[in-house]
Amino acid sequence: MSGKLTSGMTCSNHCQLVKKMIISRIPIALTKGCAGIREFSTTGVLMKNRRAGQPKTTINKTLPMTYEQSQPPYKIGVTKSWNSWNTSTLHEEGRQKDTVVEDIFIRKFVTGTWHKLFLSEVIIKRQHNLVILAGLVHQGIAARKMYFLWGYTEEMLAQLLKCPVKLEIQTVKNKEDVIFKYW
Repeated sequence: MSGKLTSGMTCSNHCQLVKKMIISRIPIALTKGCAGIREFSTTGVLMKNRRAGQPKTTINKTLPMTYEQSQPPYKIGVTKSWNSWNTSTLHEEGRQKDTVVEDIFIRKFVTGTWHKLFLSEVIIKRQHNLVILAGLVHQGIAARKMYFLWGYTEEMLAQLLKCPVKLEIQTVKNKEDVIFKYW
């Protein structure tokens, strides 16, 4: 059976051929079928799209990237971990939408509060009702101000999310220490 549809077929033969081709997974070409109506086209997946989610390289390779940013998306779970750890996506678990909205809010709050100080992505881990935020922070401000931001972030997010929040922060002296490669 070929993958081509001919225009001289009757409507019932044409529909039966399309059904057989779909069941046997033969690629169907986009042609005019019965009464000039266009049919759909199906093909099997031959290759993964490995370019999606990867940044485009610059001419002089001047775009700095961290280790996590340099990993392609298909290596999540192999050499790269998830940015959000929770169990809401398991079977019959609730709060999937609420967790996603809270994660977006937490990331925006932290990047706004720690303006240009977070050098990595904000990693969100959830254990029961405890929310743990992790990341790398630049030592660009005095220790006193950093401890204030630390306590302010924990206290405000705990009040807004109505659950305990803990920050796990590591500091880095130079911003260049976080750069893994230039893209």
